[in-house]
Amino acid sequence: MRVRTALVGTTALLMSAALAGPAVAAGPAASGRDTGGHQATRRAIEAAVSAGVPGVTVTAKDARGTWSATAGVGDVVTGAPRSAADRYRVGSVTKTFVATVLLQLEAEGRLTLDDTVDTWLPGLLRGHGHDGRRITLRQLLNHTSGVYNYTSDAEFVRAYFLRDGFFRHRYDTLTPRDLVATAMRHEPDFAPGTSWKYSNTNYVVAGMVIEKVTGHSYATEIRRRLVRPLRLTATSLPGTRVTVPRPSGRAYSKLALTATGPTYDVTELNPSIASAAGEMISDSADLGRFYSALLSGKVLPPRQLKEMKTTVRTDGSANAGYGLGLMDTRLSCGVHVWGHDGGIHGSATSAVTTADGRHSLALNFNGDWVGGTDAVTEKEFCGG
Repeated sequence: MRVRTALVGTTALLMSAALAGPAVAAGPAASGRDTGGHQATRRAIEAAVSAGVPGVTVTAKDARGTWSATAGVGDVVTGAPRSAADRYRVGSVTKTFVATVLLQLEAEGRLTLDDTVDTWLPGLLRGHGHDGRRITLRQLLNHTSGVYNYTSDAEFVRAYFLRDGFFRHRYDTLTPRDLVATAMRHEPDFAPGTSWKYSNTNYVVAGMVIEKVTGHSYATEIRRRLVRPLRLTATSLPGTRVTVPRPSGRAYSKLALTATGPTYDVTELNPSIASAAGEMISDSADLGRFYSALLSGKVLPPRQLKEMKTTVRTDGSANAGYGLGLMDTRLSCGVHVWGHDGGIHGSATSAVTTADGRHSLALNFNGDWVGGTDAVTEKEFCGG
């Protein structure tokens, strides 16, 4: 099982609940071009719908070609099915894009990963024991900084992830400094470099470093360096835009600390609460294209790709390692896949590829309470 990488903190179950919610009636599974050999994957997405996910969309690419399938619905009111072309919020998958830009800047000689945060953002990380003079950019990217995760802050969870607060604040605009300030109200989780813990604050700060180094926002740099060259036509960084571009379905959440109770439509929200930790929107085809290009060496020089793939042990699983915005997961059959998971209101995403970039998988659940996407990944790469 991969380490959970949802935007919301571990104090809430919103994005990573292992319990199944009430089942939603599933529409028939549909596919795009089916080159065969993905029957186990299809059964896995149908099982997810039976367990309570409203709908699933998945695209895989391997030596036989590209295969897409959907199950369930994109809209529980109208019954409209999900589409293989659906765009959706990808949450923490954004982190791989941010890390890639920083590694490109390193390759250009504009920074080093051993620079401290204070080299670029003096005084930003201060308070309750945080000290940006002791934290490196590398430690931000591999989550060994010890910086407190702002989405674990109880007040933040109540305001933006639980029902009453979400409907009151869903259109609020927060700045990266607002998010960092929330984290600075707490003590660090550990001294820099002494342990590992996933923290969204790390990537908010990484996005701010990109802006300081380049003079442009991290969103501008991601568009210029990755989205346009790789022709990721369904990928966008919405900033404060509250809607998801079409084609897209709806997104659903319990907005609670449990996986039971009413289900709410949470499609519209201001993604500034996620910033560089998780604001992006994409589709399954684009995510597969990005990770395949990245792992096959088309995006980073060999030295930087090696750095990105140098992992540290996580606290989530003996089978998972975390590099620089990139996870290495050893599946039950021994296959290693590289990529990232992402969770944000009403959306659970996974995008992975083999080490050579030749076999990729990207999928999305439009409900955030049923649990992870691991079973689909296992079936795609291990069968059974």
